[in-house]
Amino acid sequence: MNINFKSYSLLFRKALKNKWVKATLVLAAVLIGLFFIFYGSIYFGFWGKIATSEELSSLQQAEATQVLDRNEDLIGKYYIYDRQPVQFADLPQHLIDALIATEDARFFEHDGIDNKSLLRVFFKTILLQDKSSGGGSTITLQLAKNLFGRNDYGLFSLPVNKLKESIVASRLEDIYSKNELLTLYFNTVPFSDNTYGIESAAHKFFNKSTQELNLSEAATLIGTLKANHSYNPRLFPERSQLRRDVVLQQMVKYDYLDAAKAKEIMNTSITLDYQFYDHNQGLAPYFRQQVKKDVEIILSDLKKPDGSPYDIYKDGLVIHTTLDSKLQTLAEASMSSHLRNLQQQYEKAHGKIPPWKNKTILNQAIQNSPVYKRFKAEGLSEAQIKDSLSQTKSLELFEWDNNITTKGTSIDSIQHYMKFLNTGMLSINPKDGAVLAYIGGIDYRYFKYDHISQSERQIGSTMKPFVYTTAIENGMDPCTYYSIKEVTYSDYEDWTPQNASEQKDPYLNYTLEKALSNSINTIAVKVLQDTGIENVHDMLRALGIEKKLSKEPSMVLGIDGIKLIDLAGAYASYVNAGKSVSPYYITKITDRNGSIIAEFNPKIAKNIAFKEYTRQVMVQMLQNTVANGTATRLRTEYKLTNDIAGKTGTTQDNKDGWFVGITPRLVTVTWVGNDNYNIGFPSTSLGQGANSALPIFAKLYQQLNKDNYFDKITKAKFIPPTPEVLADLDCEPEKRDGFLKRLFGKKKKEKKFTKN
Repeated sequence: MNINFKSYSLLFRKALKNKWVKATLVLAAVLIGLFFIFYGSIYFGFWGKIATSEELSSLQQAEATQVLDRNEDLIGKYYIYDRQPVQFADLPQHLIDALIATEDARFFEHDGIDNKSLLRVFFKTILLQDKSSGGGSTITLQLAKNLFGRNDYGLFSLPVNKLKESIVASRLEDIYSKNELLTLYFNTVPFSDNTYGIESAAHKFFNKSTQELNLSEAATLIGTLKANHSYNPRLFPERSQLRRDVVLQQMVKYDYLDAAKAKEIMNTSITLDYQFYDHNQGLAPYFRQQVKKDVEIILSDLKKPDGSPYDIYKDGLVIHTTLDSKLQTLAEASMSSHLRNLQQQYEKAHGKIPPWKNKTILNQAIQNSPVYKRFKAEGLSEAQIKDSLSQTKSLELFEWDNNITTKGTSIDSIQHYMKFLNTGMLSINPKDGAVLAYIGGIDYRYFKYDHISQSERQIGSTMKPFVYTTAIENGMDPCTYYSIKEVTYSDYEDWTPQNASEQKDPYLNYTLEKALSNSINTIAVKVLQDTGIENVHDMLRALGIEKKLSKEPSMVLGIDGIKLIDLAGAYASYVNAGKSVSPYYITKITDRNGSIIAEFNPKIAKNIAFKEYTRQVMVQMLQNTVANGTATRLRTEYKLTNDIAGKTGTTQDNKDGWFVGITPRLVTVTWVGNDNYNIGFPSTSLGQGANSALPIFAKLYQQLNKDNYFDKITKAKFIPPTPEVLADLDCEPEKRDGFLKRLFGKKKKEKKFTKN
């Protein structure tokens, strides 16, 4: 074939003389020049800095701080972006196949820019307006967008961002292998519900790690990448399932999946096991909030190797805790089950005019509310505050069965929440104080106040064992008898302590064991009188209760407010050789590389608070509380056969109900009451600790007994007491005064109370 170059040259020169051809060529040259100038302005940073190859070689994204339980199971996170990293080895092959088939079929063939796809987009999508033809973005381009986001450049936003991403994508392809790019992509890609990275998404939506995802779950998550909100499987399960099926069809199309297998999966529904890792919901929210507070204080004194401060939200720290998520789950279920029923009884017992509708009590609650105090601080008058609080708005209100949405005022909301009973519960290992379960309230979303770390409530009769312990430690015989008869103490304004239930025979005398197990107030005060208030204070300090306590005889009835967590640490002494513990819950904190940056050990009292003899006597007495005293319903109603010692507690006017359950390997303290101290239980039968607080412990142990995982706790036995202890407790639990003593006994009124 002969080519006449001379003829073509003549034709070309002739064409150049045509003004339209010449103008077109000039315009094309100008456009090409402008494009290169525009591209150069982006490349050299006129539109903002582009990450260099060196910077891309050391990528470090913000990572969520993880909170792990004692078995290293994930129970919570602190984050701005919910992200946890994974390695390539953690990515199942069907997950990788699903991504490539759906997002970038030629991923292993291109160098970051898929020219074939771009041509398809240009001709089909742009020129022919065929929206079904697909996009031209590659996994590497998406990764560039995930890493650095997009900025607003007005009319130039799309071209500038696209070109910046193409530059970054090319650099990424030069630095990383395809497998490394996939790993980076999976660690940075955003999923539904503000979740970043496949590991976080797997845990959040299916409660499992990435490597445990089955094909259906993997396809579901890949399907959400097209539109995080629209295909959110939590919000739109049907739409998400249709999108999952599209992913499976794409896998069939590109020979990653057999058609029959795909059809089998498409006939199944998506099954979520959704986990809430935000601060308000999920497992142990009060615990996680307290851990966060503590860790922020700890980190304030620490620096990274480069001298910069740690950030709990971005640095990918791992907080190892003592909490047992299995025990916590059962504890929360037991609490909810009991409080739901108790709340119904409580409201019904208060009748048609409950105290939360009392104007005086309501007005006081309004003035104590945060919203009132905020308005007051802003300088509003009483009339203005009342007007603001009376504005009608949409309210979502907590109820045990189902929350309600209604129209109402801030005053209506305050009144609504006044009626609720709240709770606190703590379970610790008595040997070292490790916190295994922590419930600060009934629902953290609506009741932020933590009754473990913040609240100090009167502890009622749970104070009595410490008084009896002091008495025995100071030489009192366990078989000492005391009269149940009421006595008036003239030096304390003629105070006459009474028993919770009327004693039909005032001439009865009880041993210490029976008096404690039946929580006899009159005898407790007499034991305190003979033991001495200061001696009891010394014992309490030895048990780790540092708060300054009352010096009045009523202290034995638990009039002092003590934190639940301190009470638990003190009671641990009865199964920890007479030593109290300081409950703790953080064992160590590691950085994203696994290096320990802080470590914590148990805090056990150095000295014993009481001798082994005293300890054994008290354990026997507290076991008798369960066998024959105020906590017998553990045996009769709940059919528990475990080795259990315990003490119930009820405060004046039935404001607080308590129960302390002691087993050889677990000490549990439960409290129930109304946050508004003006509102108590309407009756002792309803509000006493045996009815209000004990059932939480009982229901928990019913569940623990069903699971072999807890055998070390549930099957543990108390150390048998020595023959000496058994002999010293071997006496009739009660005796009646003889005729002469009844006739010539002491008068009811006594002159003085022994103050030590």
